[in-house]
Amino acid sequence: MKQPIPVTIVTGFLGSGKTTLLRSLIEKRQSRRLALLINEFGEISIDGALVRGEAGADDQVRVHDFPYGLIAYGDDELFLPTMQAIAARRANVDHVLIETSGLALPTAIMEMLQSPGLAEDFVLDATLAVVDTPLLLSDQFEHGGGSDAAATVFGQQLEFADVVVLNKIDELDDDALLLAETRVRERAPNVRFLELAHKAQLDIRLALGLRLHQPTRTEHTHSYTPLATMPGPNAGVLAEQGRLNGHAHSGLAAHSHGLATHKHFHEQDPGWLSFVLRSDAPQSADKVRHALQEAVRLEPVLRSKGFIRTSETDQAVLVQGVRSRVMISVDAVRPAARRSELVIIGYHASRTRVAAVLSELTGTSWR
Repeated sequence: MKQPIPVTIVTGFLGSGKTTLLRSLIEKRQSRRLALLINEFGEISIDGALVRGEAGADDQVRVHDFPYGLIAYGDDELFLPTMQAIAARRANVDHVLIETSGLALPTAIMEMLQSPGLAEDFVLDATLAVVDTPLLLSDQFEHGGGSDAAATVFGQQLEFADVVVLNKIDELDDDALLLAETRVRERAPNVRFLELAHKAQLDIRLALGLRLHQPTRTEHTHSYTPLATMPGPNAGVLAEQGRLNGHAHSGLAAHSHGLATHKHFHEQDPGWLSFVLRSDAPQSADKVRHALQEAVRLEPVLRSKGFIRTSETDQAVLVQGVRSRVMISVDAVRPAARRSELVIIGYHASRTRVAAVLSELTGTSWR
């Protein structure tokens, strides 16, 4: 009988560092042959481009882009045929990695993996939730502390995770890390274990091959055991949690997340918006940084990312913004594009006002 191909889902809120973590896993993959599905909440693929840059010409790593943040759900017509195509070349694939959009839950993928079209060829290995630890500690994911919409989707992403990866921790001391772990456990007591990603690096043995969702096989089929009912709001923690401790990954029973009752968060809440702003003029990196920080002050922008063209270098310049924290760096591999493009993601953010701020403070036209 053919063995199902393991699938790892990487979820996490906007700007948590999912793509950076994936790039490090590609670097450490050794002989593993990987298929990557990169899902973004926007019309252009910035993360997919970064992952391709890491993979280079390596034909053992194949990247598939899924823009618009709708992977495996609703009217997405790409996910099923893409996965079936991967199954058809199973002799050349050891593992599938799927990065969800920062505003999506992993449940649509989890449900599709159990569907008749995919259940014989794939098995969920684990779901990893990547957390921006400084934001967690700054109360930005608390209801009433930042955006309630962001707090809701962040909490739901943790709820469906097997592994939580605390990222961006290099300037945090032990007390801060213990507080972050406590906050995660309070929100998601059934998370199997937590890992620390120093410099966005994670031991690949703690990310791939965990086998946390091995199916129960019956003759030539396999299935997951569903819950009889969904737990209510006052449900307590499992009384017997010993089997969930540490890194003993074998023999763990599969668990159900009530997949059919959950949808991608941003489809339920139309307040989440993504738009692309473009400029044909050369940019100043410092002015772009200042303009994005000012846009965050004036509008509910939570994420910005893209490439800008500057007069200082012939290489592409990468912009990565999480709220007012904006990092700009030269991409040593990618040549500069003809124009600058920035993806802006926010909650009821005004495209017109953000474009006006960028245009005013950079002295160039953004539209």
